[in-house]
Amino acid sequence: MQPLRNDEIFGTWCTLLLPVNPDNSINFLKLESEIDILISSKVNGIYSNGTAGEFDSQTEKEFDQINFLLAERCNKASIPFQIGCSHTSPVISLERVKRAVKLNPGAIQVILPDWYPPNMNEIVHYLQKIAQAAHPVGLVLYNPPHAKRILQPEDYRHIAQESIPLLGCKVGSREAPWYAEMKNLVPELSLFVPGHALATGVQSGANGSYSNVACLSPKMAQQWYEMMNSDIEKALELEKRIQLFINNNIIPYITEKNFSSQAIDKFLAAIGGWADIGTRLRWPYEGLDENEVMPVREKCKLTLPESFL
Repeated sequence: MQPLRNDEIFGTWCTLLLPVNPDNSINFLKLESEIDILISSKVNGIYSNGTAGEFDSQTEKEFDQINFLLAERCNKASIPFQIGCSHTSPVISLERVKRAVKLNPGAIQVILPDWYPPNMNEIVHYLQKIAQAAHPVGLVLYNPPHAKRILQPEDYRHIAQESIPLLGCKVGSREAPWYAEMKNLVPELSLFVPGHALATGVQSGANGSYSNVACLSPKMAQQWYEMMNSDIEKALELEKRIQLFINNNIIPYITEKNFSSQAIDKFLAAIGGWADIGTRLRWPYEGLDENEVMPVREKCKLTLPESFL
């Protein structure tokens, strides 16, 4: 596909979740089926190797195989896709970019160097070299709440002034003043926020989400985004129920049992039951027990029946 412009990065984007065999290998047949289901859900786009894609637990051969499969299926279906080239090693991330650009993604996602907080000069030099390797494909910066350096609106303006082709950013939950400042300083940047806060985000100026709600149900997540463009009040009501379900039934697994966000995303997919992915994570991380799925699924059916239509 052709490289995306910033105004073409919007809506609900679904992550690839790795089906993991008992021997810790990746089940590529199940991964292929998962991609086909996401394509059939008619989401705005698909991306690989975010946190939920377990980018930090892959060999380089596995990275190449995952993204070749994604590119092959998405190019055939003419659906936008992005390749996550993040790694805790900036050297490995750069090498991933050099290989990924040959697969013609719409954009390439990266994180900032993550072992020690980089200063702004280091951030600019890093992104310049990444952008050079990615050309003509633009970049999306994933700057999650647990990053060593959380960028502020003024930082994004500084990056833009350096002529770095940054198309968008993925961030944690933000308040209305942040959106206003971002739209004032970097109006061309596509702003992506957590899936469960997307309706509020869209109302404030967000463009879309790399969506955890899509982990639960890609079809519901896509229909919800479309609802935001036609009936924002109805979309905000659904957001309240999404957050009610997550706060009551999902957040305790994080705050009380210390499961990772990638474990939670796979758990959401198992609750939704839309693909055979399973809850197992790659070593050394641990997923939730499959026996936890059914009781929470029943609660989800009561609060979010849209997930199972």
